[in-house]
Amino acid sequence: MPNILILSSSVRLGRNSHRLALFFRQYLLENQLAQAEILDLNEYQFPIFEERLMYQTNPDPRVLEFAEKIKAADGVIIVTPEYNGGYPASLKNAIDVLEPEWYKKPVALVTASDGQFGGSQVITALLLTFWKLGAVVVPARYPVPKVQEAYGPDGSPTDPATTNKFAKKFIKELLWTVKAVKAGMKETSPGA
Repeated sequence: MPNILILSSSVRLGRNSHRLALFFRQYLLENQLAQAEILDLNEYQFPIFEERLMYQTNPDPRVLEFAEKIKAADGVIIVTPEYNGGYPASLKNAIDVLEPEWYKKPVALVTASDGQFGGSQVITALLLTFWKLGAVVVPARYPVPKVQEAYGPDGSPTDPATTNKFAKKFIKELLWTVKAVKAGMKETSPGA
């Protein structure tokens, strides 16, 4: 069973995007599709990026733990709100502190807004960032408009039938990408 990490990126007071992280963890576990863990940047409270982890002489133990979890994951779901057309500084900080950990890592994008566009403007910025790092960005996206109306504080959807239909397609694409990357890595590994 694949190991999927769900990166909840907002550290804002009263955040609503975290509802999506809770939903996807529950969805993956209930449907027995993957092991699922939430990495909540609000709990980590990383120091501001000064240097990539691989060049730090005395790294914060929380950053080391975070890096190991990303490295060990088969895939990562990034859950982010859209702030003024971009993603939060907490997410940029967490992405940039790592580099080799993102290489060939399947990454799926879940975006949210309290308005009608569902965070669609932030997708382009994230695509460019992850392409630059060599991550494998899953083609399917999961934008959620009016997230505060679509999901309860515990992650439960207000329209389970429609939500599960879209989640099924999104997760299917993520798991296919995870399998494809694993197969590709085996073919290119020494001695293969």
